[in-house]
Amino acid sequence: MEIQFAITKINKYASRESGDTIEMIERPHGGISFVLVDGQRSGRSAKIISNLVARKAIQLLSEGVRDGAAARAAHDYLYTNRGGKVSATLNILSVDMDSKSVVISRNNEAPVIIRTPEQGVYLLNEPSRAVGVHKNNKPNITEMPLTVGTIIVMFTDGLRHAGNWSGSDLYNPAEAVERIIATGERDAQVIADLLIDEAMAKDNNRPRDDISILVTSVYPKGLDNIRRLYATLPLS
Repeated sequence: MEIQFAITKINKYASRESGDTIEMIERPHGGISFVLVDGQRSGRSAKIISNLVARKAIQLLSEGVRDGAAARAAHDYLYTNRGGKVSATLNILSVDMDSKSVVISRNNEAPVIIRTPEQGVYLLNEPSRAVGVHKNNKPNITEMPLTVGTIIVMFTDGLRHAGNWSGSDLYNPAEAVERIIATGERDAQVIADLLIDEAMAKDNNRPRDDISILVTSVYPKGLDNIRRLYATLPLS
């Protein structure tokens, strides 16, 4: 199998800094983890919070700590550091090369969208609370086998709130993913780009919140064993 990862991000309109942070780390026993954090509010203050949570989670994951324990530790760290007065949403997605499985950790009201050949499109949307505020807080953990045709879409709440302030209908990421996949599209970058473009259009290309999207797509094995990473960073 070959796994594609794609990330798209956009700042809140007229904000010079995104309050979202997304980080990637290779795990010591093989595999890779992505950490997606949305700090309370937006701009610089939110970025400080999201960086704080992401750094703690990444540090632990890089040492081989399991996802659930890393998420709980990140929560405890933010709760202690800010006295339980500041929150952040936290998602972790990990691919385990040994077990050929993916682990999804949610401390986020926003769902995770899953598509598998067997079940079609469905949501991981069990009740979940952000980290940092409630003293006893645990992530929702889902583990699933990696199979060809699986697509996973993880995002911060700016995506599903698109259109809230422009007077148009709210953007529905799950419906959008189902519609895109129905066309036969499987490419992670194409899906991520379509989602963020449609969401921005809902707000007349002036997003009212930071938006970050991580798309994971599982393909049959490629022609070689080379790992590739491609990124763009626009500068104002």
